[in-house]
Amino acid sequence: MTTDAPARPTWRPARAAVLLAVFVCAACGLVYELALVALGSYLIGDAVGQASIVLGVMVFAMGVGALVAKPLQSRAAAAFAAIELLLALLGGLSVLGLYAAFAWLDLYAPALVGTAFVLGLLIGAEIPLLMVMLQRIRAQSAGSAVADLFAADYVGALLGGLAFPFLLMPVFGQLKGALVVGAVNAVAGLALVGTVFRRELSRRARIALGAGAVVVALCLGYAWITAADFELTARQQLYRDPVVHAERSRYQEIVLTRSVREVGHADTDLRLFLNGDLQFSSIDEYRYHESLVHPAMAGPRGEVLVLGAGDGLALREILKYPDVRRVTLVDLDPAVVRLGRTEPQLRELNHHSFADPRVRVLNVDAFGWLRTATERFDVVVADLPDPDETATAKLYTVEFYALIRSVLAERGRLVVQSGSPYFAPRSYWSIERSVREAGFATVPYHVDVPSFGDWGFVLAAPGGTPPALTLPADAPPLRFLTPSVLAAAATFPADRGRLDVPASTLLQPRVLEYARTEWRGY
Repeated sequence: MTTDAPARPTWRPARAAVLLAVFVCAACGLVYELALVALGSYLIGDAVGQASIVLGVMVFAMGVGALVAKPLQSRAAAAFAAIELLLALLGGLSVLGLYAAFAWLDLYAPALVGTAFVLGLLIGAEIPLLMVMLQRIRAQSAGSAVADLFAADYVGALLGGLAFPFLLMPVFGQLKGALVVGAVNAVAGLALVGTVFRRELSRRARIALGAGAVVVALCLGYAWITAADFELTARQQLYRDPVVHAERSRYQEIVLTRSVREVGHADTDLRLFLNGDLQFSSIDEYRYHESLVHPAMAGPRGEVLVLGAGDGLALREILKYPDVRRVTLVDLDPAVVRLGRTEPQLRELNHHSFADPRVRVLNVDAFGWLRTATERFDVVVADLPDPDETATAKLYTVEFYALIRSVLAERGRLVVQSGSPYFAPRSYWSIERSVREAGFATVPYHVDVPSFGDWGFVLAAPGGTPPALTLPADAPPLRFLTPSVLAAAATFPADRGRLDVPASTLLQPRVLEYARTEWRGY
């Protein structure tokens, strides 16, 4: 009696090989998801939004992929190998393609949705095909087969989830990390089908899969070789001036640009960008940092705490006062501080502030550090990145300012960089309201910083009496800030007066919503 059914593998390790393939493919699939989320967080800054889009689209597409795989079950082995090759190619090149769409085409959002959908479609087709392949090795009850497959799938996802932040990102970076995972994905699929299920493949299928494997290997290999040049070219496309330093730390992308000489300016323009957001321009940063620091120094200032400001420019202004005994700088990212310590033009700009023996640097999360801090400070300078990301929004909440109040000395003062009252008025006044609700009396003020536009700050003191908005009597010579300029800074025009907006809290980070909507289009 003869049958057309494909020959069933008989060697005992075959079943273990299928489960190993499930394990590896699940790890690769999760890495693709995390890579898309991480890239969106770097480029767009909306970690929660990017995660919601990627995971939502991919999970939906996985359901569609499971249905699409039904007609392929009669040729499960060949279909599975073809799907893994496609996944390896598209998943491996996904970061490169999306970065190109962002840098050159301004099509990042539709490209992200399309990429997430196609990857989810292919990932969703894997399990039904692997189920058929597993049953051809040894028939099992549906419950047992599903249990085995999903156990391997979930454990593999754990491996991918841990490998992405702790191995792939630190060792290879995002672009090359995706290429490595793509290669692993292709090898896992072809190894399983080429050994355990080789007899199920027709001669034509073997030739097609072999040719496909060569194409995938060439594409991934070429992308690997040209990755550095591609990233440099794409990154330069995003910035007006030549990029002189770029790195992706554990927390953010750090880019330093330097322009040719500007008309009317003797110096070149050095600019620092974190995740694409401008942090300073050397042409006018003194306006910002003088306005941020000196009003808060009008009073006791022996112990100063700086939150953020890893570039060392706020330190430069603080250290101009000889009676400052110690400055504690808390900045999460050691890469920014390292740049402030070592980059020659930045060191010159910050007057080598990190070399001052009065400076102590702590590379820790400011929120967590404040929860356990026992020291007391006369001045706290909160020079933190704008609250347009989930990670930074918590640093503009009532809870955060309450923690700052707990480390302030009796006559201490707090100053907060608060964004633009012109471009983002709801964000600005929500920050001011949050400071007040944490138990401070506040004085809002704003100045013109040409690189930023109209920029605002909040000076505050614990209790019910607002601090005086004035310069210290012994203030050093300043390039921009004068007593009359500072007095005028407390006046807001009629079209940018105080808004009655709610405070931002950990459970209701309203400032995040405000920042995202108000800055859209700028």
